[in-house]
Amino acid sequence: MENVCRHLLVCGISGYRRIIFIFVVCDSGFMDEFDEMVAQAIEKGVSLSRLKAYFSLASESDTARLRAAVLERKMGVDLSSVKSLKLDFDVLVGRNIENPVGGVVLPVGVVGPLLVDGSFRKAEVFLPLATTEGALVASANRGAKATYLSGGVKARVIGDRMTRAPVFRTESIDESVRLREWVETNFDELRRIASSTTKHGRLEGAKCFIVGTNVFVRFSYSTGDAMGMNMVTIATDRVAEYIEKETGAKLVALSGNVCSDKKPAYINTLMGRGKSVVAECTLPREVLSGVLRTTAEEINEINVRKNMLGSSVGGSLAQNAHFANIVAASFIAMGQDAAQVVESSQGFCFTEVRSGGDLYFSVTLPSLEVGAVGGGTKLETQRELLSLTGVFSVEEGMRSKWLAEVIAAGVLSGELSLLAAMASDELAGSHSRLGRGGEAKG
Repeated sequence: MENVCRHLLVCGISGYRRIIFIFVVCDSGFMDEFDEMVAQAIEKGVSLSRLKAYFSLASESDTARLRAAVLERKMGVDLSSVKSLKLDFDVLVGRNIENPVGGVVLPVGVVGPLLVDGSFRKAEVFLPLATTEGALVASANRGAKATYLSGGVKARVIGDRMTRAPVFRTESIDESVRLREWVETNFDELRRIASSTTKHGRLEGAKCFIVGTNVFVRFSYSTGDAMGMNMVTIATDRVAEYIEKETGAKLVALSGNVCSDKKPAYINTLMGRGKSVVAECTLPREVLSGVLRTTAEEINEINVRKNMLGSSVGGSLAQNAHFANIVAASFIAMGQDAAQVVESSQGFCFTEVRSGGDLYFSVTLPSLEVGAVGGGTKLETQRELLSLTGVFSVEEGMRSKWLAEVIAAGVLSGELSLLAAMASDELAGSHSRLGRGGEAKG
């Protein structure tokens, strides 16, 4: 589309920054041609996914603008803000998105400084949260301040396994048992086959679950700095082909839901998936009263009666107040798979009153599925926000573990602040001031 626009580039100096202004003046002829393409696409019923090929467009970004214009006219809506975002779809299509029309804007706040004593280093970092829930960032910051004044949050990854569990069909229970024995006997060969598909992943275990003539094999992998879902799926596909060939068992589905991915499942709580991480902090009585305006006894009682007993009465798979708030907001900000918030936010909050009125506070997240490379972490804004966690200062191969520990520290801060707000009867008031500020002004 060389004849589309004339570009005027003006450079200036302001202080130490160079400011580049780009003015794009579109030829009226092209605008007419663009309108004709929009009209033709609607008239001919050209599907959104075929616009690029139908009009022989060279650029995915040009196609995205055309696709948005078609939607605007067809649906009678305005997508001007969506279209204005700077996204290079020639890079993103085929990797992160299909049928793009633009993007969405979410406000991002930061929690910190968080003082995190992790497995690899102790550092002050910030945790970005993309959210539209008023009071969330402020509340997490209050918790971060309390933990900072208490010496920081200690966090440890205690397990690191991404899983995929295909289901095989056999002809009898005897064959099911033989398949389990075969998998155990030939595990080293299965590991070799899996390793042939990836430089960074390693098959670490295979556990079989038998239900009649159904055998679910839950393969678990270490995946380096990647969250690893695609990595283990490709490796397991190759392994499953070999199992079919050697045993005669029939692969029914590459994922048999015992993995379990993007669904609430207690197997992830019991056996872990992704990063299993624990974070803890002991808060002195003075910090509890000065920053959180409550006591160890009050927070502990709320945790026992609400998180532990209330969750059990309600049939919850986890025992916490709002892990999902911090997990979801951090996932969106840093390019993680948002659908995996389902299992990543399953976890437990544990409290204990210590001598002198101090409070021991810990959070356990058995299946926090995060990565420092791949997926949405390649987007410019998400990568910039990732850098706030200090993840790129950690040795390669250990970065996803550090990221998990930072997120766990953020989850602890958010959970602590919420329980303290309930203990001091401040929850409704804070949401009224921060969460409904726009409504009040209106």
